[in-house]
Amino acid sequence: MIDHIGFSVADYARSRAFFAAALAPLGFVSVVEVSKEQTGDYEGTGFGPAGRPKFWIGNGEAARGPMHIAFVADSRTAVDAFYNAAIAAGGRDNGPPGLRPHYHPDYYGAFVLDPDGHNIEAVCRSGEG
Repeated sequence: MIDHIGFSVADYARSRAFFAAALAPLGFVSVVEVSKEQTGDYEGTGFGPAGRPKFWIGNGEAARGPMHIAFVADSRTAVDAFYNAAIAAGGRDNGPPGLRPHYHPDYYGAFVLDPDGHNIEAVCRSGEG
């Protein structure tokens, strides 16, 4: 339904480093980077699976109010790896990896606050590891 999504961050370099580390276990890498010279005044990075940017961050006025973005993980192990990588990259715990059966019987997720305080989640809906 949605092709891609993006938002501005308060400190582009800090957020870029955070998301590069946190999303790597989910198979999301920096696919495209655009510079101010290319766009006029926007500097940003599009993360996604190889060749397909789906999640963008960039400079500009930071988004107002907290947002919640959930990324699909292929396994519970990937959710755990996302959480550990995000915490190591400076994220703050907002719910450690675990089952959340109140959402779905096999809903396994982890929640981390990014450098701007947004709730970033990785979720696996499979009962497999």
